[in-house]
Amino acid sequence: MNPGNKNNGVAVMVKGLEKRFGDFVAVNHIDFEVRQGEIFGFLGPNGAGKSTTIRMLCGIYTPTSGSGSVGGFDIIREQYRIKEHIGYMSQKFSLYDDLTVEENIDFYSRIYNIPEKERLKRRDETIELAGIEGFRTSLTSTLSGGWKQRLALGCAIIHQPNIIFLDEPTSGVDPITRANFWDIIKGMASKGKTIFVTTHYMDEAENCDRLVMIYHGTMIAMGSPEEMKTGIMKHEILEVSMPQAETCIDEISSLESVKETALFGVNIHAVVFDAQKAALDIKKVLDSRGASGYSINKIKASLEDVFVSLIENYDAQHKEK
Repeated sequence: MNPGNKNNGVAVMVKGLEKRFGDFVAVNHIDFEVRQGEIFGFLGPNGAGKSTTIRMLCGIYTPTSGSGSVGGFDIIREQYRIKEHIGYMSQKFSLYDDLTVEENIDFYSRIYNIPEKERLKRRDETIELAGIEGFRTSLTSTLSGGWKQRLALGCAIIHQPNIIFLDEPTSGVDPITRANFWDIIKGMASKGKTIFVTTHYMDEAENCDRLVMIYHGTMIAMGSPEEMKTGIMKHEILEVSMPQAETCIDEISSLESVKETALFGVNIHAVVFDAQKAALDIKKVLDSRGASGYSINKIKASLEDVFVSLIENYDAQHKEK
């Protein structure tokens, strides 16, 4: 059976999905659909509920309440069927350091019951996908984090699933390795694979067709990256660039024309109600401090701006309660 065909173009669907651990609500009644062939991002800070959600979808955790399906299979009643038809790469790569690259691939071929006559072909395809031709006989323990990451992905999809779950796949690797890994992800999506990826890297989220932002187990936004930046973000953004900008952030935050502020690298991003008025108010603050060499510019909201703003709103609303 080809996963996804039973759901009319929907690869993953959840309704009212909840997971509790005692009194702790890890995932709080979330709803979304993932279309076949798209890169769907699950974006949030550590502890937001991303991994718990992905484990429910992969048949590892049973939901406390709610419903859902993956590839047309029910996430409660058909967990074993789901596992047969998906690829899953966890945060901690499930590789055996005392085996060579080829031996790890052969091991997973047997786990997924790939016919013996197919194994050699799949092994070569996996090595080509991962770009690790030169490491066939190397012990996995000798590989760098980036090469292990690619090998882990190859092993996770050696049975050629149509739906692939990647849980923080680039955590702990350098930016160049992350970019190369995303090239592989986009290549798989171009061939019709559905990719469900969790991340807390905002720049990575730009590669997704659509996103869910999750915080404290609650969905706080959903849409394409562009929709997030233009539709969800209703306020304007000013970027304040100056030496030691962090020394001014509290005073800028206290201005009535400024909704909220956050440090972005060495600059301050101020979410404001009216860019022209707020720029004048910020200029007065900086001039009164004798600041020099500063600039105040209106910029387009980034995903990080959107996420910070949504989190601020969420915390303010729940503080009031």
